[in-house]
Amino acid sequence: MIVSRRKYSKEFKLKVLAEHEEKGLSFWKLGKNYGIEASIIRRWWHAFDAYGEKGLEKHNSDLCNFSAEFKEMVVKEYLDGGISQQSLAKKHGILAPSTIGCWVKAYNNHEELTESRPKGEYLMIKENKSRKTTLEERLAIVEHCTANNNNYALTAKEYHCSYEQVYSWVKKYETKGVEGLYDRRGRSKPIEELTELEKLKAENRLLKAQAKQQQMEIDFLKKLNAVERR
Repeated sequence: MIVSRRKYSKEFKLKVLAEHEEKGLSFWKLGKNYGIEASIIRRWWHAFDAYGEKGLEKHNSDLCNFSAEFKEMVVKEYLDGGISQQSLAKKHGILAPSTIGCWVKAYNNHEELTESRPKGEYLMIKENKSRKTTLEERLAIVEHCTANNNNYALTAKEYHCSYEQVYSWVKKYETKGVEGLYDRRGRSKPIEELTELEKLKAENRLLKAQAKQQQMEIDFLKKLNAVERR
């Protein structure tokens, strides 16, 4: 069972990260062992990689504030090639490499890069209204969220639904599988049901998203070890 909204000491974070580095345990495996979301441990790793022990101390919002000019500079450096998002994040002190991916996506979609959270953008996403969804949409949402480090806010923004809906569907899938994504409210109405074959195909989709994320972790570790051996 995954435990959320807990506070962890710097010493505990260092202990978990030491197991990741010294024993080669994946973030997913450590999450299972300690009852923590793998995405949380992954953020600790990138924070430590970028800022050292300071990055593991109580959250400092100043570490997440970036100007529009800074974002554009980082995006252009990435698009010029020759450097990974992980290396770029470490170079510029950005806590999560996936943040750069979001900036690149926005830039490529010709969206304006603005100052970080000038009007509480994260809170605005959390206040997105819930909406009705089909089973196929819920599958797509869980697939997207899983493949993007369980970034609930990013997925809510992408699919124009509430943060709470994304969080709930991901958790239901983690505990009940595809069955957890059925909307069983209003039993007098026909329930969206999948055939056994369709259910297996849907499960395979979501497992592939998990495998993709885990492979990214493995590839990152391999690159990190190669750099350290130089």
